[in-house]
Amino acid sequence: MRNLASIFRIIALVAIAWGGIELLFETEPGQLAVLAYPKTLIFLGVIALVSIAIEVSVAALRFTLFKSLSEEKQEKFLALENKQVNQLKAKFENLPKLLTRSRPIEEEGEIELDHDYDGIRELDNKLPPWWIYSFYASIIFAAIYLVRFHVFDDYTQVEEYKAEVAQAEIDIARYKETAKDLVTLETVTLMADPSDLEAGKQIYTNNCVACHKADAGGGIGPNLTDEHWILGGGIKNVYRTLLEGGRPGKGMVSWKNDFKPSELQQVASYVLSLQGTVPAEPKEPEGEIWVEEIE
Repeated sequence: MRNLASIFRIIALVAIAWGGIELLFETEPGQLAVLAYPKTLIFLGVIALVSIAIEVSVAALRFTLFKSLSEEKQEKFLALENKQVNQLKAKFENLPKLLTRSRPIEEEGEIELDHDYDGIRELDNKLPPWWIYSFYASIIFAAIYLVRFHVFDDYTQVEEYKAEVAQAEIDIARYKETAKDLVTLETVTLMADPSDLEAGKQIYTNNCVACHKADAGGGIGPNLTDEHWILGGGIKNVYRTLLEGGRPGKGMVSWKNDFKPSELQQVASYVLSLQGTVPAEPKEPEGEIWVEEIE
């Protein structure tokens, strides 16, 4: 019994620590913090080890103190402990009776009513306490609800719905501000942060220089530094080209299966940051001069 209690305490401490991690660390909806931040597993492991060490130390100290007692006192201690265990067992065994107020089969004759239908007897059993208290609670709840919403005219269901929709729209907007991978052709914007441009440069260097050269002067692919664009300039058009690929049969493939939307936004922004630079061997202009329309 004591070992079982120690196990429960260890599990409880680890569960509390886990709950604290989930509350303190922000994650995407539906994602566990311990998975998003693997280092927190080390913290949980430390908590588990410390809990085990404490339980082992307490058990060792208890055993040492027990051995220091005389035989007579050891017997009294064991008798007291067994008494406590038996009392606890008795409470657990009596729990079903407390919850249901049922009578033993041997005593059913005392609560039998004078109703007999084809051998089916009716007993005057008392309703279970949990059922009675739940019924009373429902009556109290109904009374409060009646007074609040029908006497004092608190908010209606329509007002509650509109408030929840408004809050949901706020939450969605806040989520979209930080969820970079929700970028679409309609929402993509030009990025100017140096860290984003550096990330875009790394993607460009690893995947685009073979066709466009390191300085974007153009090789197999067109020059990306001049004003001429085959499929249109600007962040939306460049992003669409990366997302869907270029003209059929011209070699420019779709990168949507290789990179996240946020990464495509970064490399598109980096490409546009090269506008006006002077490459070593610029390729002849291709396409038409693109001028961004002012909305």
